[in-house]
Amino acid sequence: MKLAGAPISWGVCEVPGWGHQLAAERVLAEMRELGLTATELGPEGFLTPALIEAYGLGNVGAFVPAVLHDPSHDPLPGLPEVEGMLVLAAATGRDGYDARPVLDETGWATMLANLDRITAERGPDVALHPHVGTMVETRDEVGRVLGGSSVPLCLDTGHLLIGGTDPAALVREAAARVTHVHLKDVDAGLAARVSKGELTYTQAVREGVYRPLGQGDVDIAGIVAGLDAGGYRGWYVMEQDVILDGPDDRPVENVRQSLAYLDSLAQAG
Repeated sequence: MKLAGAPISWGVCEVPGWGHQLAAERVLAEMRELGLTATELGPEGFLTPALIEAYGLGNVGAFVPAVLHDPSHDPLPGLPEVEGMLVLAAATGRDGYDARPVLDETGWATMLANLDRITAERGPDVALHPHVGTMVETRDEVGRVLGGSSVPLCLDTGHLLIGGTDPAALVREAAARVTHVHLKDVDAGLAARVSKGELTYTQAVREGVYRPLGQGDVDIAGIVAGLDAGGYRGWYVMEQDVILDGPDDRPVENVRQSLAYLDSLAQAG
């Protein structure tokens, strides 16, 4: 497996007010300590190619929220040139992921057309990331994207489950569309409270909806085996989103536990 880190596993996020933000140098040093060889970029401006290289790591891509559904807005000119995978989220245009508007048919047609345009321009180096609080969150919305566009997918095992999609079933049905993977485990009880509106997404993250791999309710072993059988050879990005209280928090330990779990799968295989 090609394993990469992501700053969000260290609590670094583009959402305003998202907890304590660690310094880039600490995040990269701890990734290197864990034996990771690459990272996604995280929020715009957080990491630079020179800084990543200084810590002996590579760059596998960037998570980029973009408004894709507005007929009056062309998203293509604003998309950054990134090394590696352009991981798109269908942004609502609002800050955060706690609420989203309902998308009408015009919005759907615009979004699907824009996804095809972006795919045609960026080729295999673009993937749509179904994400809680974006315009592509639910099982029906993921299905509509698969059936109505050619865009490849970023399989985020956590966001899919919270949104109502079984990620293992999606691998069985559409492994060929997966070109990038974010690995998360999830506390299904907290995820259900988000679906019912009892918790906002941000509250659920603070309460620990994302668990180290192997300690939640996602079939990580089955998903990895299914992707391997389907010919997936891309990156697996360690993404257990957290919100930190301060610099004394140690999110690196969650990533360490996740990596140990993946190592145990490899040993068992």
